[in-house]
Amino acid sequence: MPVKYKRILLKLSGEALMGNKGYGIDAETVDYISREIRSIMKMGIETAIVIGGGNIFRGVEATVEGIERASADYMGMLATVINALALQNSLEKNHIPTRVQSAIEMRELAEPYIRRKAVRHLEKKRLVIFAAGTGNPYFTTDTAAALRAMEIGADLIMKGTKVNGVYSADPVRNPNAKLFKKIKYIDVLKKGISVMDSTAISLCMDNGLPIIVYNMMKKGNLKKIIEGKQIGTIVGG
Repeated sequence: MPVKYKRILLKLSGEALMGNKGYGIDAETVDYISREIRSIMKMGIETAIVIGGGNIFRGVEATVEGIERASADYMGMLATVINALALQNSLEKNHIPTRVQSAIEMRELAEPYIRRKAVRHLEKKRLVIFAAGTGNPYFTTDTAAALRAMEIGADLIMKGTKVNGVYSADPVRNPNAKLFKKIKYIDVLKKGISVMDSTAISLCMDNGLPIIVYNMMKKGNLKKIIEGKQIGTIVGG
């Protein structure tokens, strides 16, 4: 089966690992995500992942409760490392060689982020999980995903969510919300549509990197996108 993309970056929120729990990591959900990723690794797709930490700690919410923003953001970065290690464990149980690279050095747990080394891992068909965001406060894991995707020369960012793509309004609250098949970067920015934060969208727009937002909870969606099928919403142009 011919594939449309050679190298992708998958952006997962920390909440994606919770499953139906209200907090933390659900082992069954993590295993499901790993098996979905395995389906494209078998096709020879070079895959990197950036993961959030919102299932453990949300820096922005902590700021409201009185923790200084920079400190709260660093705490959020540590939460992404916990998620990365959980995902690495599950992926390797599913026979996917995986490396975690952290933007904050912690040698006992992960490799430091080195761009050329990350690219070499991908060329050797190892999956790379980028943890700790960009390593800087005030930048989200969305921005980290856009940045790392540029650095490794990814063909595409895939953002896995619990809905079918990008809507004109919140589809959970508004049943009449319209699903976009395709939307331009500038329209996302102008209309304030919640896809990724504005820094990440601007970075993708400046470098012409497409984003596909899709429902990761529907089995087989990831593989179908790689095969070139129209699933979810394409942000680009």
